[in-house]
Amino acid sequence: MREILKMIVVLTCISGIAGFALSSLKQMTAPTIELQLLTFVQGPSLKQVLPDYTNDPVQERKKFTNPLTNKPVNVFPLKVDGELKAVAIEGFGGGYGDNIGVMVGFNLEDNKLVGIGITTMKETPGLGTRIAEPDFRAQFSGISGEEAQLKSQGGAIDAISGATISSGGTVAAVQDAGNIYSALKEEILKAFK
Repeated sequence: MREILKMIVVLTCISGIAGFALSSLKQMTAPTIELQLLTFVQGPSLKQVLPDYTNDPVQERKKFTNPLTNKPVNVFPLKVDGELKAVAIEGFGGGYGDNIGVMVGFNLEDNKLVGIGITTMKETPGLGTRIAEPDFRAQFSGISGEEAQLKSQGGAIDAISGATISSGGTVAAVQDAGNIYSALKEEILKAFK
């Protein structure tokens, strides 16, 4: 009986120390992991939104609280020669394989879309993955948020043949980002001006 108690105490101590070590390691590496995600996942999509920006939007990003969900949201400023041209916000919509992440750029003067870039997707290769092609993404440049709907729903976006779920998920992600932008616009203007 004593040996079993000893074994339980030893195993409990080892488990506690291992749990503490793993928890500490996660806390120490979290900022580095977030920066890597921002740089290598969201960074390339920012180049798709506004290819000629001259600042570092990942370093200059500001974190806001989305009033619609009470979750944190990153807003990336896109500047050309020091002048703020647009801001980019990531939105999500349901795709065929999983959620589709879309970085959406908004012109601060007229609130029209500057462009979009795909951040994450698990769509069908050769069909759904065509949402990341320049021809599909170009449809979103210069349109208003109301026009960012599929043509079958009265909008300006042609769905990809054979990939309507992926096309619809992209549109839903753009609308999600548009809702966040509308809710935060005043705060964004104050923060970046």
